[in-house]
Amino acid sequence: MSSHNAEQREIEAEQSYVDTVYERLDASAKVAQSLVVEGMARGHVGNEGGLVERDAMVYQATKRLSALNAAHDGLVFGRLNMLDGDSRYIGRIGVRDADREILLIDWRAPAAAVFYQATAQEPAGVVRRRVLRCANDQVIGVEDDLLDADNAPDDMVIVGEGALLASLTRARDTSMHSVVATIQKEQDEAIRAPGRGATTIGGGPGTGKTVVALHRAAYLLYTDRRRFESGGVLVVGPSNVFMNYIERVLPSLGETSVTLRSLGEVVDGIRAGRHDEPVAAAAKGSSRMTGFLKRAAAAPLAGSPTEFRYFYKDDVLRLQPQQLDKIRRQLLSNARRNRAYAQVPAVLVDALWRQVRGERALEKGREDFVEIVTTDDRFIDFVEQWWPPVEPIEIWRTLPDLVDELSNGTFSRAEIAALKASWVAGEPSIQDVPLIDELRYLVGEVPEANDDDDDAPKQLMSFERREREDRVDRNRTTQSIEDDGFAHVLVDEAQDLSPMQWRMLGRRGRHASWTIVGDEAQSSWPHPLESAAARKDALDGKPEHAFRLSTNYRNSAEIYDLAAKVAAIGVPDPDLADAVRRTGEQPKQLVVPPADLVDTARASALEVLDRVEGTVAIVAARAAVDRLRDDLADLLAEHPDRLRVLDGLDTKGLEFDAVVVVEPDAITDESSAGWRTLYVVLTRATQLLTTVGTTDRWSNRIA
Repeated sequence: MSSHNAEQREIEAEQSYVDTVYERLDASAKVAQSLVVEGMARGHVGNEGGLVERDAMVYQATKRLSALNAAHDGLVFGRLNMLDGDSRYIGRIGVRDADREILLIDWRAPAAAVFYQATAQEPAGVVRRRVLRCANDQVIGVEDDLLDADNAPDDMVIVGEGALLASLTRARDTSMHSVVATIQKEQDEAIRAPGRGATTIGGGPGTGKTVVALHRAAYLLYTDRRRFESGGVLVVGPSNVFMNYIERVLPSLGETSVTLRSLGEVVDGIRAGRHDEPVAAAAKGSSRMTGFLKRAAAAPLAGSPTEFRYFYKDDVLRLQPQQLDKIRRQLLSNARRNRAYAQVPAVLVDALWRQVRGERALEKGREDFVEIVTTDDRFIDFVEQWWPPVEPIEIWRTLPDLVDELSNGTFSRAEIAALKASWVAGEPSIQDVPLIDELRYLVGEVPEANDDDDDAPKQLMSFERREREDRVDRNRTTQSIEDDGFAHVLVDEAQDLSPMQWRMLGRRGRHASWTIVGDEAQSSWPHPLESAAARKDALDGKPEHAFRLSTNYRNSAEIYDLAAKVAAIGVPDPDLADAVRRTGEQPKQLVVPPADLVDTARASALEVLDRVEGTVAIVAARAAVDRLRDDLADLLAEHPDRLRVLDGLDTKGLEFDAVVVVEPDAITDESSAGWRTLYVVLTRATQLLTTVGTTDRWSNRIA
């Protein structure tokens, strides 16, 4: 029998079993759908208990239906032939037959762990491990690993070159896909690490850190769903490009209740996508920024009144600038700025009353004084102008005007100039988001207006409401801030986080477990010791479980050999993984006159587009990207799904079949982390790599 015929017979046999599993899946989906309908019908009973029962039933049934639908594509992906003759089928979710017997084991279940952990050296009772390649519900191929040849039956068929090697050669597209069928032993150990504390996943490019971390999130939800689903799982990545790339992984594993946010979107209501220039970015990210922001949060808003004069009976009462400054400091020593809002009228009234000397006023007494002053429009207007509720974004917008006055030597002249220039745009950058978050915690939540008071007199709106809200909602600010917390925080490309970004994430993970993914050799943050201290504060003493992934599955050895030389310049003793495959394709290094740069980049892109089936990236220094996109607009329009032009930072976490790097020396020169950024760029390519430059200083340096 030919190998092709043998493979077809195996595919047909597996298809028969897969059909049975899908029949049960469809039956389960119908049950879930009927429960949704039944739950909605129960809402007509007309009482509160019926509505609660309906909502619970509809929620649970809808969630189950979503999980079943999400797992439909490629539901069955693995089979184990055990030493005792038993067969286990592994899939994206668990499925049972009508008699509650297991048809399909969820890949996260303990019984499925051996699918990933068995090796030829330690087969753990597994004779053959088979991966089923499926398109929707159709088996289109199988790949086998024979782990225990001594105990394999004589008639056991072994098909293919092994699932992992087969998957490495397939073309990439615009999304990351689940690798649930080809997870390797060291990756599986990281996925199934304890759910408490902080799990760190390190290793060089292409070792699967990101996809392993995402599978870990799905595993945690499976093992302790109540904790992680109710508390929430937050996944944070470096950019919108990256988040779009990974967004399908968890839904494909049946998990749709995870919050995915880029660093520019961590704070509710803020969406930032641009990076600042290196000097401004380093200043904004530094822990030095905390003192400056604290002073900015306490400073009066521009245009605020600096004194107040009030005539009462025979007295002229004054609040002078020095006295108002003292009152401001007193209020801020006891509460956040917006929480102190409710206390301001009483404190100011006390300061005015202490100045009363006239006999007529003293005879009337304090109670009469308070009644008259707090219902006087002049006093009300002063208070509202002197201490208005303030949004953190409002204070952020004042920072360009405050940085000279409040810097107190925190920043150099060059840094101050860079900060001012960065704030001219008027919209927050990615590096501004943690600053706005810091201000939010410094000033507190803006007091909520009560719609019931819309028709109340101005005096009541200004003062009685303040006191009432302060009594009823005294803890609202703290509670709202604590609501940011998640049960688990997963942060990718963690080596790039600035101290201010660690502070932002630390607030959301105070009571959480963590998964932290990174590689110092790929860091774009210029001050690693400062960042490490902030990371330690964010984790707040949580125990750490460290895992290192050692095998580079992405790059060919030819590409990675070149990239490794760049890494050695970027950091001392970089963590270099072992590339597992060779293609015979050496990277091309082209040096051309400046006038030919764009045409050569275009020709190089066309060449690799013809030679690979998947995606291609053209990568340049940040300052050159917009111009390059314009120059290559026609080429991008011809290949909208395959070709992209990106800067080095936006390639973080991505991979492409081919990469064309334009002006590598400009990438190394653009920041102090330039060599590390070039290392990242070179390691995005899985098959073909071309560099095009007008100078070759970088290649001479590594020669």
